Amino acid sequence: MCKDCGCSMTHDHTLHSNPQLNDKKTLAVIHKILDKNDVEAQHNRDHFAAHQVSAFNLMSSPGSGKTSLLECLHEYLDARYAVIEGDLETSRDADRLIAKGINAYQIQTGSACHLDAFMVHGALHHINLDDVEICFVENVGNLVCPASYDVGTHKNIVLLSVPEGDDKIEKYPVMFRRADLVVITKSDLLPHFDFSIDEAKAQLSKLNPNIELLVVSVKNSDSMKALASWFDKHQEY
Repeated sequence: MCKDCGCSMTHDHTLHSNPQLNDKKTLAVIHKILDKNDVEAQHNRDHFAAHQVSAFNLMSSPGSGKTSLLECLHEYLDARYAVIEGDLETSRDADRLIAKGINAYQIQTGSACHLDAFMVHGALHHINLDDVEICFVENVGNLVCPASYDVGTHKNIVLLSVPEGDDKIEKYPVMFRRADLVVITKSDLLPHFDFSIDEAKAQLSKLNPNIELLVVSVKNSDSMKALASWFDKHQEY
């Protein structure tokens, strides 16, 4: 999907390995795009700060359980929260959350395989931040492109589900290097898949020694309480 939204040009490995993108004019355009996004991202953080709202960016591949986690989290998290949803099409994820009584707004990106700071800024006009302490940004399901765009949140959370396999960490290192927390989801399926928590920890420690790891299942209340506690602990305000 990178060819559709142009974000392939912004990945570091592409800049260094593609000679067509290494002329000064092209590099200037690419950096200008990222610089503008970074300015807007800071504007979003200022907006969150003005309302004393802590913002968390949730990233993962499709089907890792981001929406299911947010559906269940309200049973364990004392803080009220809103969710900005990102998908190419449909409002299904936002509809699921709204049905649970959670304040949610859907961004439909069309062909873009990630959210950027401008999309999130537009969504903030549809969310009443005075009513919440936390805002989650559920990014488009993709383990590559979302890692390159600061959307103005305070922390980055990456979900990795057991069925995906523990090898995804080294295969998609940029995403995990930029994470503050990695959540292994669908842990109730561990007996049925060849997924090693120890191997995941070893890979993560090589990429990001300061990263935190939680093993979670929406069917396990203790693990959900631990996740809720992490969010309580890492609120900015």
